[in-house]
Amino acid sequence: MTHIGNVKTIGFGIAVAFTSMTTELSAQEVLKWGHVYETATPYHAAAVAAGEAFEEATQGRYTIEVFPASQLGKEVALNESLALGTVDIIYTGLAFLGQSYPPIAISDYPFVLEGFDHWQAYSESDLFAEMSAEYANITGNYVVPALTYYGARHVTSNKPILRPSDMEGLKIRVPNAPSYLMFPEATGANPTPMAFAEVYLALQQGVVDAQENPLPTIQFKRFYEVQSDINLTAHITNSLTTLISPVALSRLSEEDTAALEAVLIAAAAQASAEINTAESELVDWFRAEGVTVNEVDRAPFIAAVAPFLIGDSVPWAADIYERLQALK
Repeated sequence: MTHIGNVKTIGFGIAVAFTSMTTELSAQEVLKWGHVYETATPYHAAAVAAGEAFEEATQGRYTIEVFPASQLGKEVALNESLALGTVDIIYTGLAFLGQSYPPIAISDYPFVLEGFDHWQAYSESDLFAEMSAEYANITGNYVVPALTYYGARHVTSNKPILRPSDMEGLKIRVPNAPSYLMFPEATGANPTPMAFAEVYLALQQGVVDAQENPLPTIQFKRFYEVQSDINLTAHITNSLTTLISPVALSRLSEEDTAALEAVLIAAAAQASAEINTAESELVDWFRAEGVTVNEVDRAPFIAAVAPFLIGDSVPWAADIYERLQALK
């Protein structure tokens, strides 16, 4: 009887220990971070690092699982999922925020920002903070107060693009947002909105003639394999935002929210620095790969776009544009 009693006691102890361990494991909450970029990109690496830092900062109570390469949906779907609370964190372009609050898309329009220094000044400005707050008031989504540098967008094609007339009739893939239509329309091209994940095959099969992205993205997505020329138009200085779902924020304490914001700001800085460095090195890399990289006189392109950046055709008040230009 004593032996049987001891066995029961041991068994009960194991059960209690197992129940305790299960409760501890279940107490760790997983936040889902979705994006459309490849695992080899600085964006993904920074997101993974942020997840590890957040787990450490919360003593293991939270972790972040990152889903790259459109695993949780393409960009439009990710924005919808954020609003529903089925995704907790996303990277997305400002043009997509502009669908809810149009003025915040201003920096995704052509020739509005003049390079990395102007971009950084805008990222740290009161103007960006104010527009982020307006977007948050409308949608409930929280904009982390740090942009991630995506790079200067350039046109790739199977012929040189050296002047606006070279764009005429060119069927060029663009993201599915209004700001990306302006540059091709101003230069006589035919913009073709298309999901990011579909671009390589569309170029390979000739569904579109061209696309436009920063040099690091052209490398990551291997667009240079199916396009002979990279034309350094630098027509948009691009950013990603990091958004947090209001559903996710409602589950976090003030302390954990502050910890999450801190690791996401650090992630933005990490990825931005890597992209900025890569841009300075990639022209030589592409040329070594046998790709034709064309230097472009941007002045005629800027002149072609300039009339479209004023008046009723743009979704921002004149003072917003003036404040942004004053940050140069």
